[in-house]
Amino acid sequence: MTPKKRYLLISLVAALAGAAWWLAPFGLEKGGALSPSTVYTRSAETGGTEKPCPDEHPEWRQAQTIDGVSIDEALSCDPDNPYDIAAAVKGTNNISMATLMQTRMAQDAVVKKDDLDGDGDPDVIEIKLEVVELNGASPDGEFLINTFDIAPGIKPGLWVFAPKSQGMALKNFFTMQANPILRAPSPTIRVEQGDTVKLTLENIHYLPHTIHLHGVDHPFMTAAGEDNDGMEEHAVFPGASHTYEMKPRHTGTMLYHCHVQTAQHMMMGLSGIFVVEENKPNNWVQTFNIGAGQVRHPSVKVKEGYSREFDLLYQALDKKLSAVIQNANDARLISKRMSREYNITESHENYFLLNGHSFPYTVRDGLIAAGENENIKLRIANAQRSPMALHIHGHKVTVTATDGVERPEAVRETRDVLDIAPAQRIDVDLKTVNDGLHSYGPGVWMFHDHASNGETTDGMEPGGNISLIGYQAYLDDKGMPKMHDEMLDVAFDKNYYAKKQPPWAQGDFTEMLGEPGRIEPNILKLAAFGLSCGGAFGLFVYLIFTGYRRRQ
Repeated sequence: MTPKKRYLLISLVAALAGAAWWLAPFGLEKGGALSPSTVYTRSAETGGTEKPCPDEHPEWRQAQTIDGVSIDEALSCDPDNPYDIAAAVKGTNNISMATLMQTRMAQDAVVKKDDLDGDGDPDVIEIKLEVVELNGASPDGEFLINTFDIAPGIKPGLWVFAPKSQGMALKNFFTMQANPILRAPSPTIRVEQGDTVKLTLENIHYLPHTIHLHGVDHPFMTAAGEDNDGMEEHAVFPGASHTYEMKPRHTGTMLYHCHVQTAQHMMMGLSGIFVVEENKPNNWVQTFNIGAGQVRHPSVKVKEGYSREFDLLYQALDKKLSAVIQNANDARLISKRMSREYNITESHENYFLLNGHSFPYTVRDGLIAAGENENIKLRIANAQRSPMALHIHGHKVTVTATDGVERPEAVRETRDVLDIAPAQRIDVDLKTVNDGLHSYGPGVWMFHDHASNGETTDGMEPGGNISLIGYQAYLDDKGMPKMHDEMLDVAFDKNYYAKKQPPWAQGDFTEMLGEPGRIEPNILKLAAFGLSCGGAFGLFVYLIFTGYRRRQ
């Protein structure tokens, strides 16, 4: 190539490259998120509303007595059905038909009878559980049934143990929403020390399951010589039932879970808290705490030392595993994909739950409502596969028991970060005395897993198992925090967790921290402009020089 042609080629390339670099940003698409003007809001006029507190049953929050059962006040937005509590305390065999019909429990869901020790409460307890699928594929595969949102717009496939129920599984046929008793997590079960307990699994599911009593005192075999430990080799197959027997001598916070393909079935949701209360006179314990959270009929022992009690069950889900039951409805195909194709050693925990929900739904029913100068009992269980570092803002709590074993006073620790291994349980004293140690004073204080993925929902933060300790002065009449309106506006929008909305797309921050729009790299544009000009100048010089030579 001659020097003149080489000069011409370099000039042309420089001019074209500079022009392309200059114009490229105008051809880029905008970011995938919706602009702030079109996202769902809490305004009823937009039709995209989701109220932070639906406030469907404000009367359920009141302290009340049903069929002789005293039920404590609940200060949270979404309290338990008080009729469920009455049935769980008295037994479905000892309440009026009117009360039973206000629940969804079967008449033999929890039967209580025979005061064997003559201390005023029943000592023979018969409990029946079923395995229920939430957010699974319909028979035709066109939609999901028994839907249960863990957060706005998020419906992972789940399995849960549930009290034996009556009637339809659906609360709303058109939305396929599950009735309230069919929800995550599996209910906390409470019995009294020394009770003769018969726990029956009636397996209405399409796969085999068991109930393993993790940490609960129970014999290896039943009185009839059958399996009593709930291991995989004694699976309860679809359509069958099996009764586990125990007479627990040791009190404490324990677990129960499925022990068939344990890694997968626990991560699908089949675990719950099991509490053995101290034997006391006239101690009618709340056998089911549906949804966990506040125990609104605490045991006699708990009421001696605490003003309130809460059950906190932490779980995590793998969205790949959860999707198995949403992408197929043939039990053989589900079994194959879950058992032989899914590899848990290559899996991830994507959804982190506290009492069956992720933030912001945890604020509705996982919030710990507190008053000043209280002593509150927390029973905490880690049913996820990863360890936790539970951090409580504004407080330091005292660990009083580990794995159901009371700690002597001399070795009790007061901490603001609690290490909880998988399957481990701890009992905690939360004191709200404003002394600079146990509490820094009233407020709305966050508590969450300080392993940072635990406070996300499929990578979006805030999410996961974040919840709040809310002092009464900082809660509104619906049990929602007064100081977090802007954050809740964003978090209760399903577009946020669908990753279609920036986290700060409201108010004065919309332009500064909202959607980036077209990318306009000014420094690069300046460089491109220089390159383009240089190439054009070189081309111009070449043409002038060539024309001059021709004239000569």
